[in-house]
Amino acid sequence: MTTVRIAVILLALFGIAAGERAGIAQTYSSKPVKLVVPYAPGGPNDIIARILAQKLAEGLGGNFFVENTAGAGGTIATGQVANAAPDGTTILVANQDLIVQPIIKAKVPYDPFKSFTPVSLVVSAPEMIVVHPSVQVKDLKELIALLKANPGKYSYASPGYGTTPHLACVWLFNLANGIDITHVPFQGAAPALQSVLAGQTPVFHIVLPAVAPHIRAGTMRPLAVAASKRTPQFPEVPTIAEAGYPGHEVEFWMGVFVPASTPKDLVNLLNKEVARIMALPDVKERMATIGFDPTLSTSEELTDHMKAETDKWLKVVRQANIKID
Repeated sequence: MTTVRIAVILLALFGIAAGERAGIAQTYSSKPVKLVVPYAPGGPNDIIARILAQKLAEGLGGNFFVENTAGAGGTIATGQVANAAPDGTTILVANQDLIVQPIIKAKVPYDPFKSFTPVSLVVSAPEMIVVHPSVQVKDLKELIALLKANPGKYSYASPGYGTTPHLACVWLFNLANGIDITHVPFQGAAPALQSVLAGQTPVFHIVLPAVAPHIRAGTMRPLAVAASKRTPQFPEVPTIAEAGYPGHEVEFWMGVFVPASTPKDLVNLLNKEVARIMALPDVKERMATIGFDPTLSTSEELTDHMKAETDKWLKVVRQANIKID
């Protein structure tokens, strides 16, 4: 085969590949695509959103970027996405606060089941109970005893009032053990984390990836993992059930959503792209390093998961009478 003929074939193949890539990009959107994170930069949602934005741009072409809008437990940004054009150019990267906020608030600017079309679950991870090293306890039982012996003296941080870390602490400390401990809400996981590291709010119930580096560095002490089994990240840390408090399981999960009425073909394309991205070797390695488990789903499976989570947190909210007017 002549050099000229080989060159022609290669150019033809390149043209086909380029045409297919351009076709995929045009099938999705020629406009900039915004991945909305309803929290401050630096938290778990932000980390995942930035990975997705980069890989979506690589896979589909075009401009994918992250926009952080913190406040009101994530409802400000979530409401904006609910009212965005259903054309695939606005994507919500949300966690379980999406379904918790409507439970605790009299009014939110969206309906978790009517305002969005679920695309896919993306990741999950157990939550951990950690303390600042200045708190002289070695395990959860010692922490519970210390808090009971010092009512009102200690405080815990959360990413916001009514977020699942807040409700998890209400569940464990207030409802299950009758403890008087002060809740200090922040606008996102990152500022809450900084407060714990500074020892200002020494108790934290938060997703594992947010605290894993600080546990390894010795700037936070892990007491228990809120899951049915121990985490491979820290196999020496017992579950809350093993620590003597069965039934307290809190899983952080994150999913991708688009405004309701977004065309089905765009939803399906996004679903396939999310699955492709989470299977990439470099992404899997990154997830393992920071402590997230890739957890994919269909749109329907994510809806079912949301319903189950709603039932669980509704019980806690009603028992604790947590409401925001």
